Amino acid sequence: MTDELAVIGVECFGHHGVLEFEKREGQRFVIDLVLGMDTAAAAESDDLHDTVDYGSLVTQVKACVETDPVDLIETLARRIADVCLLGDRVEWARVTVHKPDAPIDATFSDVALTITRKREGP
Repeated sequence: MTDELAVIGVECFGHHGVLEFEKREGQRFVIDLVLGMDTAAAAESDDLHDTVDYGSLVTQVKACVETDPVDLIETLARRIADVCLLGDRVEWARVTVHKPDAPIDATFSDVALTITRKREGP
């Protein structure tokens, strides 16, 4: 059985996008994380060392978004998933990158990409 830990709505400011002004001016990105993991050991021990320190994880995710601009949210989402999977307790990560201020010439509420990545073999 896999449990799920979610951290929803992490606001970041990044300079990602295909258009030059997106890289120059930057914009808001909102990140949702869902991590698949077994929480039984942490529930038994009540020790942070037996689970994912989501405070530290959010700091690392914000650093992913706020540095090293890329063109596509697909690339950004993969980068974030890779960070989530660094912890050996995480079996899989579902990452949603929201780009609510994307340069679209229409009224819309959000652009979002969700990816799920699993830990590579042993």
